[in-house]
Amino acid sequence: MNLSLTAPSPLDYFTALVERDIEFALFEAAISLAQDEYPEVDVQTVLNEVDHLQARVRRRIAADTGPVQKLRVLNQFFFQDLAFAGNVNNYYDPDNSFIHILLHTRRGIPITLAVLWMELAQGLGLSVRGVGFPGHFLVKVNLPMGQVVIDPIDGKSLSREELSERLEPYRRRSGLIDELETPLGLYLQTAPSRDIIARMLRNLKEIHKSHSDWLRLLAVQERLIVLMPEAWNEYRDRGLAHAQLGHTEQALADLECYLVHADEHVNLDAIADWVDALRRS
Repeated sequence: MNLSLTAPSPLDYFTALVERDIEFALFEAAISLAQDEYPEVDVQTVLNEVDHLQARVRRRIAADTGPVQKLRVLNQFFFQDLAFAGNVNNYYDPDNSFIHILLHTRRGIPITLAVLWMELAQGLGLSVRGVGFPGHFLVKVNLPMGQVVIDPIDGKSLSREELSERLEPYRRRSGLIDELETPLGLYLQTAPSRDIIARMLRNLKEIHKSHSDWLRLLAVQERLIVLMPEAWNEYRDRGLAHAQLGHTEQALADLECYLVHADEHVNLDAIADWVDALRRS
C-alpha cells in the first residue's frame, strides 16, 4: 500500500499546540508564529538554540545559588553579555515578533523579549510570569522578599510609583481618572499563555492592518480564531480581510457569524452594510 505523508501546515501545527490545554507550551507556540512568514523555521532547531543559551547561563550558577542571585546572573547574561534590548530604531518591524529573528538580531519588542527571558528564567528554577500591562508587556518574579516587576526591555525592576506613572496615560485615554480608579494590582495579574500569544498576534495584526496587507492579516486572523474560537470580533476582522481580498463567500460566512453572536449593544450597521454589499456582488 502506498501511503503519502504530508507535513502539517503552519496553522495545523499551531492548532495542535494551543487547542487543548489552558496552559499550553507558550514558548513553542511563540516560535511557531513565524512560520506563516518564514515557512522554513524549524521549531525544534530554535528550541535547541535556546537550550544552548540555557546551558551557558547555568554554568555561571552554583548548585546552592538562591533566587536573587540567579536573577542577577540571568540579567547580566541576557541584557549585558548578550545585549538583548528593544528595537527602538524599528519598533514596528514585524520581525520583532518572531523569536528566531530575536535570537539572532537580539532586538525585539517587550513581549518577545519577555517570552524568551521567561523561558531562560524558568529553566533556572525561577518563579516568573508574564504581565499584560497596558501598552508595555512586563514580567514578575517571586523572590523570598516578595514580588519584583521587571521591564523586559532592560531588566530593571519597577517601583509602584514607576508603574503608576506608566499607567497614567492609559488611565487618561480610558477615562479612568476618578476616585474609583482600578487598583494597580489588577493591572499586574498573571497573563495566561493564551492571552500572551493573543497579544503577540494582535501586535502583528495592527502592523499588517496599518499597511493594508490583507493577506498577512488574514493569516494572523486564522491563528487568532484558532486560539480564541469565541472571540467574535476576530471573525468580523477575518471577514473584512476576506472581503478586501475578494473572497466573497468566506467574507459573508465570517461577517454573518459576527452579526449573530456580537453584543447587541455594539453598533452593527456598518457590518450589516458590508454583508448587503457582498450579497449583491
